[in-house]
Amino acid sequence: MSSMAREIMAFVLTTSGWVLVSSTLPTDYWKVSSIDGTVITTATFWSNLWKTCVTDSTGISNCKDFPSMLALDGYIQVCRGLMIAAVCLGFFGSVFALIGMKCTKVGGLDQTKTRIVSFAGFNFICTGLCSLTACSLYAHRITSEFFDPMYVAQKYELGAALFIGWAGSTLCILGGAVFCLSLTEGMSSSSPYPSDRKAFVKSGVSLMSPQSQASHARRPPPDCISSSQQFDKNAYV
Repeated sequence: MSSMAREIMAFVLTTSGWVLVSSTLPTDYWKVSSIDGTVITTATFWSNLWKTCVTDSTGISNCKDFPSMLALDGYIQVCRGLMIAAVCLGFFGSVFALIGMKCTKVGGLDQTKTRIVSFAGFNFICTGLCSLTACSLYAHRITSEFFDPMYVAQKYELGAALFIGWAGSTLCILGGAVFCLSLTEGMSSSSPYPSDRKAFVKSGVSLMSPQSQASHARRPPPDCISSSQQFDKNAYV
């Protein structure tokens, strides 16, 4: 696979992952719980990073925003910060990827574009790690409360937003790693000698003029010259 096709594949992976991570932030169902009746579900409780809601059997939802940011639980504040950082890093990673890809006309020389696209890959890896940490921290809090026998409040289960966040994080990390491979390929293909210098060394004989080549061909070796000088006409006297 060529480097250009590899970069395009990495861009599709990272952009898709960034879209999934960005859609996770406002998604409602980070955690969900339901109260079942004898026939139908009487109420569904769900919550995300910004509010908590309850939906009755008729489909009417009553939501309550979190009253104060400073009064929130610590894990919710950390998840908010990590998800916002993931969205911002993914945005800048997309911009740098568009500038550094070989299929675009901006970015300068190939070595400069290689460094830019590698920096974009680093941004996408950080995006995936931030989103992965936020979703895992939130899921750990849900599971620890669910399996705690001393916890008597409403127990929740993992919502759909967490799975979407995990999928987007995986795509961002994979695509970012592919982008970072461009830097290793650029370093392996670089050489301390310029290409014109190598071409000159390889074709040094062909750069000689025809007269010079002919004179080199007609010139006898030094051993023959020295031996002919020893056997001149004075040698037989």
